[in-house]
Amino acid sequence: MNYAMIRFVVARTFQLVAVLLLLPLMVALVYAEYDRALIFAGLAAFFFAVGFIGALYKPENRIFFAREGFLMTALIWIVISLLGALPFRISGEIPHYIDAVFETVSGFTTTGASILSDVEVLSKSTMFWRCFTHWIGGMGVLVFMLAILPLSGGSTMHLMRAESPGPSVGKFLPRVRGTARVLYLIYLSFTVAEILLLLATGLDLYEASTLTFSTVGTGGFSITNAGINPYPLAAQIVITVFMIICGVNFSVYYFIVTKRPKEAFQSEEMRWYLVIMFGVALMIAIMIYRAGIQETPGMSFHHALFTTSSVMTTTGFATLDFNLFPQMSRTLLFMLTLLGACAGSTGGGFKVSRLIICVRRIKNELIFSTHRKSVRQVYMDGHRVESTTVKSVTTYVAIYIFIYVASFILISVDGFDFETNCTAVAATLNNVGPGLGMVGATGNYGAYSLFSKIILSLDMLAGRLELVPLMILFRPKSWRGD
Repeated sequence: MNYAMIRFVVARTFQLVAVLLLLPLMVALVYAEYDRALIFAGLAAFFFAVGFIGALYKPENRIFFAREGFLMTALIWIVISLLGALPFRISGEIPHYIDAVFETVSGFTTTGASILSDVEVLSKSTMFWRCFTHWIGGMGVLVFMLAILPLSGGSTMHLMRAESPGPSVGKFLPRVRGTARVLYLIYLSFTVAEILLLLATGLDLYEASTLTFSTVGTGGFSITNAGINPYPLAAQIVITVFMIICGVNFSVYYFIVTKRPKEAFQSEEMRWYLVIMFGVALMIAIMIYRAGIQETPGMSFHHALFTTSSVMTTTGFATLDFNLFPQMSRTLLFMLTLLGACAGSTGGGFKVSRLIICVRRIKNELIFSTHRKSVRQVYMDGHRVESTTVKSVTTYVAIYIFIYVASFILISVDGFDFETNCTAVAATLNNVGPGLGMVGATGNYGAYSLFSKIILSLDMLAGRLELVPLMILFRPKSWRGD
């Protein structure tokens, strides 16, 4: 076990948080929130000092293996969440530290679940920090670190694999740092493009920036209690487009940028992602129009597509309270909550690629049950899926069911109704945010006990890290020195 390397990377995490706090510090100064500016400045200085001391002695051996990669990934996400909660707690805007941690974990994991019943009472700088956590967590904390910090060596691929969403991850470029930079350049381009488009719809820079952070990170934190509903139709359309875009595997955009369209558009996952999203949106549009929730077919489809893309990409924005939708519509939305977006995107959930692999694996098993001598492989995008990837998908399903059931039982001690608890676990474990019942689009998680909030916070981390790293972190044998 390379403990020195773990210490070094955690120290770098302290320095990273210090740098990130400079942006809300500038916002506090712009809006003359000098008490908040002092908090951000003080925390940034303290975190940087701790990180500097911790990273002062660089490890002689920088080689680490998959086990250390998983441990470092899970540990860093917990550390950054605990540190990121301090501005909320010290300012008193979220009085209890566990509540502040829940809100911060929700931010960094791009879940968008909140314990706040009134977000508009937050200061401008604190609100900015809250939304900015979505942007950092969207592409991944470690991907960000690999892009800007001098963490070199082939072993860093273990960090990217542990953090990246989906059944497998590869490199576009020979160096991991190069891959991380490519991902963030694409991510930054989407961010700038959406900010400019939202400015063109009449929003000010603060609104455009915070909404963009929550959109491209597929997080869902809003700066109004009414969600996205107060904004003009043009802004809602822009947000819808970027939610859909950011739910696609970013390798598609890399192939487009490098003029390899054939490789970009051969993605079966992207095709099924779009077919499922628009198909469900059309069905929900018909149902809410017939139910009289919207007066015109056009607006019915707009709100249906916005809601469907928000849920499937696990963003969690809302223009309407989908608790009021017909039962069939709510059932479809719940299924999309479980499914999620594409692998390699900023979205959460089970991932469309895993669904494709599972369906084809089941098909092969059914054929094998009647033709015992047949040997069939799982194929996707015209290529054979490695047996280790198929096995990892099966393992993921088993771990997912175990965590879901355990979490559901544990939070049931609070005595809330079945629909609320069932969708609360699904919404946090799949990094969606809003569920149904008390935790619906107009509700929040504030009524849950501190114990349940800790469980749901761990669910958010587990979902964002694809379950395995967090499971390994809490396995005592993983920390042995051998």
